[in-house]
Amino acid sequence: MTMQNSLQISTSGAPGYDDDGRAKRTGTLWSAVAHIITAIIGAGVLSLAWSTSQLGWIAAPLFLVFCAIVTYISSFLLSDCYRTLDPLTGKRNCSYMAAVRIYLGNKRTWLAGFLQYLSLYGVSIAYVITTAQCLRAILKSNCYHKEGHQAPCKYEDTIYMVLFGLVQVIMSFIPDLHTMAWLSVVAAIMSFTYSSIGLGLGITTVVENERIMGSVTGVPTSNSADKFWLVFQAIGDIAFAYPYTVILLEIQDTLESPPPENKTMKKASLIALLITTFFYLCCGCFGYAAFGNETPGNLLTGFGFYEPYWLIDFANACIVLHLVGGYQIYCQPIYGAVDQWCLKKYPNVGFVNNFYQLKLPRLPAFQISMFRICFRTAYVVSTTGVAILFPYFNQVLGVLGALGFWPLVLYFPIEMYFVQRKIEPWSRKWIVLRTLSFICFVVSVLALAASLEGIIREKLS
Repeated sequence: MTMQNSLQISTSGAPGYDDDGRAKRTGTLWSAVAHIITAIIGAGVLSLAWSTSQLGWIAAPLFLVFCAIVTYISSFLLSDCYRTLDPLTGKRNCSYMAAVRIYLGNKRTWLAGFLQYLSLYGVSIAYVITTAQCLRAILKSNCYHKEGHQAPCKYEDTIYMVLFGLVQVIMSFIPDLHTMAWLSVVAAIMSFTYSSIGLGLGITTVVENERIMGSVTGVPTSNSADKFWLVFQAIGDIAFAYPYTVILLEIQDTLESPPPENKTMKKASLIALLITTFFYLCCGCFGYAAFGNETPGNLLTGFGFYEPYWLIDFANACIVLHLVGGYQIYCQPIYGAVDQWCLKKYPNVGFVNNFYQLKLPRLPAFQISMFRICFRTAYVVSTTGVAILFPYFNQVLGVLGALGFWPLVLYFPIEMYFVQRKIEPWSRKWIVLRTLSFICFVVSVLALAASLEGIIREKLS
């Protein structure tokens, strides 16, 4: 292990470096697709069958497609914000906050930063909860297989959350998004695997039942107020299933150029959204068709504890492996922002600036610092602790989806687009985008209220 100080050297235009002096970016269309799929197909896909059961056969698919369209519009607008003015030579905005600061000023940057980091932090918490559920499902499945379905197979979530946290402490030694394309590829493969298993089991269950369960209006309730809250909680869950625009610019910052990064990113977004929306529709609809009014909050736990138990175990193991990578996708922007801030704030402090090169057998050398070890460990510990306190899967997803959907997916991208393209007030494009933004604002407020109501109800019950 060797030590070196971090030095700021001007390398702009030098061989092996980009126009901003950073090491040459090497990301491609397919590495971007892998990053996006890893970010999108995560914990949210498992709640889509439950969301479909609350909304019914017409509203659920329509809202899924609506969210996909809104997300693509957002990604289209955001991709053009990566470079200021010129898509080839303009100044790079390497993060969501950097773009907001350039186009909208410092005041709204603080708000955007708070919401973005809150959203990223919340996704990390959701991934801890989901991992614990999947590990517990594996143990229950094996227990029921050996002891019979009447056996008292009960397991606590806390120990599995702690184990996942320990794994993430180790994985947090990965320096940044630029060096984790391999992890995203593995995670994306896991996404397709468990989504396909869930889809296949849903189709099989429908065939065995010899009928399609569910109704046009969704699960009936005796109380109209309860139905209202559940519908908008489901809407929040669906909104959470399309969260990647919050890290779109960070992903775009990994792409090589030429071709222009915005063109590559738009293609990657379209490919990834088409793939994931297809899987979402299939998993949501076939899950509801299989279970009807008894659709569980987490799709795979519904097949659960029956044969073929080994396939359910394998699917849950794939989810866990995917979430290991997904957690890193969402926490790396926070790690990077904190690293940069501290390097600028404390340029002469060894605790922050001294890096140690570590070389492990059969692995490439990488750099670590005492500051990174301490901060990243504390971050993982905090997300794990909050997950232990609030282990409510569907309600947590709903809160996260509602908080980030309108401001981060629509408001800020639209406002930046207006500034960049100098869109005239009350022009046709201005009216269309403002109307879309207002509709999504109303939906987000109702979904947030419904999900908070669900958490309160679960906490009191």
